Amino acid sequence: MSLRQSTFFLRFLTLGALAHVYVGARLIPDALLGGAGSAAAILLLALSCILIPLGMLARSSMHAPWGDRNAWVGLFAMGLFSSLFVLTVIRDALLLLGWLATLPLDVSPPWRALRQFSAWAVALLALCGTLVGLVNARRRARIVDVDVPISNLPPDLDGFTIVQISDIHVGPTIKRNYVRAIVDAVNGLLPDMVAITGDVVDGSVEQLADHTRPLGELRAPYGVYLVTGNHEYYSGVTPWVAEFRRLGLRVLMNEHAVIHPLGLPMVVAGVTDYGAGAYDPRHGSSPAGALAGAPADARPRILLAHQPRSAAAAEALGFNLQLSGHTHGGQFFPWGYFVRFQQPYTAGLHRLGNMWVYVSRGTGYWGPPKRLGAPSEITRLRLRSC
Repeated sequence: MSLRQSTFFLRFLTLGALAHVYVGARLIPDALLGGAGSAAAILLLALSCILIPLGMLARSSMHAPWGDRNAWVGLFAMGLFSSLFVLTVIRDALLLLGWLATLPLDVSPPWRALRQFSAWAVALLALCGTLVGLVNARRRARIVDVDVPISNLPPDLDGFTIVQISDIHVGPTIKRNYVRAIVDAVNGLLPDMVAITGDVVDGSVEQLADHTRPLGELRAPYGVYLVTGNHEYYSGVTPWVAEFRRLGLRVLMNEHAVIHPLGLPMVVAGVTDYGAGAYDPRHGSSPAGALAGAPADARPRILLAHQPRSAAAAEALGFNLQLSGHTHGGQFFPWGYFVRFQQPYTAGLHRLGNMWVYVSRGTGYWGPPKRLGAPSEITRLRLRSC
């Protein structure tokens, strides 16, 4: 672990411990659990504080299958505590607002009963939400149909179908069978083209090559294209690009392909991750480089870019459609509200000048096996004349 990673992890541990102390101090006394119950609650919070970082480190510090099992427990605990913390903050805010509202009134609400009820409600809602989120995350991604109107699209290309998958995050909790189900669903849609918009893996080629192998069975008459996401750079981008190419996937690294459906030229370009240059200056993301040398009469021009932040540069270059991922749609409450501080779009189809941007919520999940309010998706996009 590098000095930078060690410093980040130490800060994470410190903030995590403080958050656990806050939740315990706010919920345990108000829940009126009694001596034994309070001791058990404190023990569970202490265990959570230990399991979360152990789960994050398990894959790199332990051999399979124990590393994966520890990761499962730790990441589940992370998802549960995330909801517990957020709901505790919301509870405190509501109790404060209620207290302020009663100050001018000659009333005395049953605060003791309200605090007890709300403390139990927070714990139960966090647990139920995490269990529902687990089911949502582990089921195969749903099929989402999106029509994209492209001005001056040749009539013969009306209905051209692109199936997009993104952010699978093959790793400690997502394995070969999960990937196989995605591949079977994509192939069953009979797409004209397949786009994989980054963050395929969370781990090394040595750990995960067997689990990504089904991706080599994706089939489309006009190709299967892939661009790197930030997690490919965390996981060793050079060996992963070689492995993806060995599987038969066309990896676009600031480059393009020209395809000819029905004899009509069409550009499919791809850029490296928006932040790739920080890991390897040779990989700096360049939409202009991806389009260089493309035929001027080709239409539409489609860009695969992991992060939506590439959109401004892409629109200025005359792309018609950008396909992105990265955001997971927030994955679970309340993180979707924070995505917009980093990215221009969180999920779905958006218009930017003369270009459309589609942001996938992701086909897998990252970290906690949990999805609430942001279902995973396999996206079938149809180009439409307008």
